[in-house]
Amino acid sequence: MDFQSPPDNPLTAFAAWLSEAEKTEPNDPNAMSVATVDTQGMPNVRVVLLKGVSDEGFVFYTNLESAKGQELGMTAKAALCFHWKSLHRQVRVRGDVEQVSDAEADAYYASRARGSQIGAWASQQSTPLSDRETLEARVAEFEEKFANQDVPRPSHWSGWLIKPQEIEFWQDGDFRLHDRIVYRRPDDVSGWQTVRLFP
Repeated sequence: MDFQSPPDNPLTAFAAWLSEAEKTEPNDPNAMSVATVDTQGMPNVRVVLLKGVSDEGFVFYTNLESAKGQELGMTAKAALCFHWKSLHRQVRVRGDVEQVSDAEADAYYASRARGSQIGAWASQQSTPLSDRETLEARVAEFEEKFANQDVPRPSHWSGWLIKPQEIEFWQDGDFRLHDRIVYRRPDDVSGWQTVRLFP
């Protein structure tokens, strides 16, 4: 990233930073914080794994009935934050959200380990759990149900595409004189505008 002459497309710049992070981060370079807002207007944030990035935006997968799934369905907006400590870099994203197609969700689900597929059926994500044994019993139940066959994708499990309207790149600098460039566009068809920010 040349902060004096930033590239036109922030998604291309992001892909380059992610590629560098994959070589230096010891664990999960694709980890990102996802922020949502609940029905009371309170923010929620948690770490998930990025599973796809393109000019359309950023994709991750989850239980649609989880807290984040319900909040994303309600507001159709989210914020993301990537932090790569090894590179002293951060990327923040804000934008609208839409569910991925069934075909995309099916394809990614089929690529998951069988244990993760069973887990998607067994976990009633974000709801109260009386004890660990209850979860393990549900895992056993679905292992038996889908024994000797492929595990289908549950209807409550899919992906979300965050379509960015704002992407900010942050690079650590000496004496806290960091570099910050933010890209903004009013919708997903307009061109990107850039502005440099004070650190």
